[in-house]
Amino acid sequence: MMLVTALLLLAQAPTVPAPEATPRPAPNGPVVVLETSLGKIRLGLHQDKAPLSVKNFLTYVRAGHYDGTIWHRVIPGFMIQGGGFEPDMSERPTRPPIKNEAKNGLSNLRGTVAMARTSDPNSATAQFYVNVKDNLSLDYGVRGAGYAVFGEVLEGMDVVDRIVAVPTSAKGQFSDVPRTPVLIVRAREMKAAATAAAKPKVATPAPPKP
Repeated sequence: MMLVTALLLLAQAPTVPAPEATPRPAPNGPVVVLETSLGKIRLGLHQDKAPLSVKNFLTYVRAGHYDGTIWHRVIPGFMIQGGGFEPDMSERPTRPPIKNEAKNGLSNLRGTVAMARTSDPNSATAQFYVNVKDNLSLDYGVRGAGYAVFGEVLEGMDVVDRIVAVPTSAKGQFSDVPRTPVLIVRAREMKAAATAAAKPKVATPAPPKP
């Protein structure tokens, strides 16, 4: 549950100057499709840059962990976070946490996918988030250990933008919860042949509006 608050503190903290991001490398690993209640999001994974995070994410995908979970934190101008809660805000059990791979040269740019965690750098389990703007303050070395980017939206940033625009409110001890649940209906890894066919269609997400 503490994963719900860690990124929020960073979102509310004063802006800290961050170094300019380096050009983003193309994902070279598996592709995962998130079928949400507002549309499909296709994710390319950086297996070479974040092998532990990718393996961890795929383990949850293959186990069906994300099916039926919600995007439980939606903050315009920041990110959408999901992967851990049922619509009634009960938390799903997880595997042991993994090592933080934020020091991998990948930046928290708009459209990238990263692991959510608590204040403990090595506490990420199943929850992840999608950046809706360039959030370089979440990168390694800017405010400490950083948040590990392990993937990127290949298709469906329009869906991400629809999700981040939904009305939110507090729900019990949680804040920024969509008033109407936005579901990850299911998450599936694409087969190798389909993944290869999909990659030439990849377009870099548009930069955020000022």
